[in-house]
Amino acid sequence: MNKKLLSAPYLIWAVAFIIIPLLMVLYYGFTDKTGAFTFENIAAIATAEHGKALWISILLSVASTIICLLLAYPLAMILNKMSKNQHSFLVLIFILPMWMNFLLRTLAWLTLLEKSGVINNILKFLHLPTINIINTPGAIILGMVYNFLPFMVLPIYNVLAKIDPNVINAARDLGANSFKTFLKITLPLSVPGIISGITMVFVPALTTFVISTLLGGNKILLIGNIIEMEFTTSGNWNLGSGLSVVLMIFIVINMVLSAIFDKDGEGNVL
Repeated sequence: MNKKLLSAPYLIWAVAFIIIPLLMVLYYGFTDKTGAFTFENIAAIATAEHGKALWISILLSVASTIICLLLAYPLAMILNKMSKNQHSFLVLIFILPMWMNFLLRTLAWLTLLEKSGVINNILKFLHLPTINIINTPGAIILGMVYNFLPFMVLPIYNVLAKIDPNVINAARDLGANSFKTFLKITLPLSVPGIISGITMVFVPALTTFVISTLLGGNKILLIGNIIEMEFTTSGNWNLGSGLSVVLMIFIVINMVLSAIFDKDGEGNVL
């Protein structure tokens, strides 16, 4: 059997569920309701409402990505230094929540953070001040960090695990202390994993609308929320597609940077 025939199911799947939908988005994005070619849907991102939503989306996405990186890198280093049985168990703990539905994971945080939620009830029982984080940017960032942290940990851990211990030992033998070894050896060699992790966190954080809807209470509109409403509520597929094209530009730029810094795919967790 020709090996190329084995790829036929994937090619059919890719055409039906990737290429055709993308072409439809591009078609609607560059046309109006009459089917005439226009740039108005793209230019709509410059309006006050859409521009503000995009700016807030970028800020929250960058903030959540930075927090994920700060949490993930030390954890990846700890996992790398553990024995195989120990780190396998901890990696499983990180992957396990990903097997649960994304919506359910976010709803769980809603139950925890709401004013009459689990956390505030515990604080009241202990006679401590309650927190009012729900429907704030902080709640959205918390939801993003919780949902996307594994996507930062795994690529970094994957790269750290590939570093030859002899390279580290050689640096130590030459007189480098732990900080210099990390700064000159470990950190540069782990850049592909960092870039891959940043891409895998920033892209879904930028495009999300479920987290902001549930934990933001529709009080903080991200660009993903506006696009979702244009398709489902307003029925304006042209404007929704145009705004989606703008987001696709950010995603493509992010992926290009990832390809430049991770040419060999070392940060790939698959």
